[in-house]
Amino acid sequence: MIDVLGPEKRRRRTTQEKIAIVQQSFEPGMTVSLVARQHGVAASQLFLWRKQYQEGSLTAVAAGEQVVPASELVAAMKQIKELQRLLGKKTMENELLKRSR
Repeated sequence: MIDVLGPEKRRRRTTQEKIAIVQQSFEPGMTVSLVARQHGVAASQLFLWRKQYQEGSLTAVAAGEQVVPASELVAAMKQIKELQRLLGKKTMENELLKRSR
């Protein structure tokens, strides 16, 4: 005989709850399937939340806090890397000039 469970209402989790569940899944000795079962979440859903967490897209945003679009963030990160590269180059040039005096 097959037991059929009644329809369950889906639970909406806050971003803070999702982050807490994801962080628990990264703890030593914990597995995704174990944490998912403990919280009544599908393992595939938890894997999705983990991916979003690692990409930085699963974040809690406070009311009134400004949000930067992902495209702007990518452009800013590229600019930062380029500036860091230039700074390193100029630092090396400066050191060479100091030594040649």
